[in-house]
Amino acid sequence: MRVSVATAGGTSSSLFTVVASGIQAGSGPSVIRTYRVAMSGLNDLYKRLSASGARIRSVSPAGEESPAAPVAASSAPAPQAVTSAPAPKKKPHSNVPVNTYKPKTPFLGTVTENYSLVVEGGIGRVQHITFDLSGGDPQLEYIEGQSIGIIPEGEDANGKPHKLRLYSIASTRHGDNYKDNTVSLCVRQLEYKNEAGEQIYGVCSTYLCDIEPGSKVKITGPVGKEMLLPDDEDANIIMLATGTGIAPMRTYIRRMFEPREREANGWTFRGKAWLFMGAPKTGNLLYDEDFLHYEKEFSDNFRYTKAISREQQNAKGGRMYIQDRVLEHAEEIFEMIENPKTHVYMCGLRGMEPGIDEAMTAAAAAKGLDWSELRPQLKKADRWHVETY
Repeated sequence: MRVSVATAGGTSSSLFTVVASGIQAGSGPSVIRTYRVAMSGLNDLYKRLSASGARIRSVSPAGEESPAAPVAASSAPAPQAVTSAPAPKKKPHSNVPVNTYKPKTPFLGTVTENYSLVVEGGIGRVQHITFDLSGGDPQLEYIEGQSIGIIPEGEDANGKPHKLRLYSIASTRHGDNYKDNTVSLCVRQLEYKNEAGEQIYGVCSTYLCDIEPGSKVKITGPVGKEMLLPDDEDANIIMLATGTGIAPMRTYIRRMFEPREREANGWTFRGKAWLFMGAPKTGNLLYDEDFLHYEKEFSDNFRYTKAISREQQNAKGGRMYIQDRVLEHAEEIFEMIENPKTHVYMCGLRGMEPGIDEAMTAAAAAKGLDWSELRPQLKKADRWHVETY
């Protein structure tokens, strides 16, 4: 809500009292905070409160009594606080590359490496696969948090080319070799039994897991703006991942803590990063050694919490899942969320969402908050990011 000088009946130096409530205004929606600012600072305050998900309840000239009951902000556009037209607001992430290569004209990348990420004691197949992007015209560029499409070779049962599958990128924009000409994926081979009891393997995931270095692969994209990191070096990042949902988290963590990345980007992360990783066995903790290294080297900024379902027990004696870890650390998590600089990222199988939602609901209730109201506020403020499949 904005108030014009004429409407307020004052000058740009006049003081106003702004009453707001919500996650920016204390520990819960029921807590109200009062701000006293000059007319010239109203716009900046409105933007800051709106970005944090707070709700403006009333605005009045300083010195006048506030209304007996807070007046809710009107949904109708309010008069401008300045007489000149504001500059057009730049669309978020407008300079992020999207769909440089489309399905009809894919880029042919070359496989440079394909190795297993599952160590002794783990189950299933998960591969780290890297593609050379050299020679593209235009160059296929991407940033952390995006995905690319892969079109597997061959035809389906109807004799038509296989459709593309999207995979979250597991490398930073500079690639694992820091030469800006590769992209890496973290791929689990899909396998399940059909109604007849037959073992079925995913078409594209099997194609990628089996592919040999030197092979050419059709690549599309990049796509996606949902999982992008904020530019703020002082932001706090909470990451919730299961399985290959670790891919975008790896890109964030390398960007934040890998010395060569920090040097290349001129971006020095100073906030707090907390990774919650869920896996069935210790052998399925993908990139585990890297994360342990970063936790040791950057202990003031990075925290790594694991939920290993078949090896650990929760407080009730059942299997330990990622939502159980969220409940264990609920108070700390919500202390971070109350900070408007905190962003939450969730990636993995769609089945993880209900459990996380249930845990967040219980954790929020313990602090007198309603998660069903808080989550949309975080989403609107671009602080709640989810990509499940």
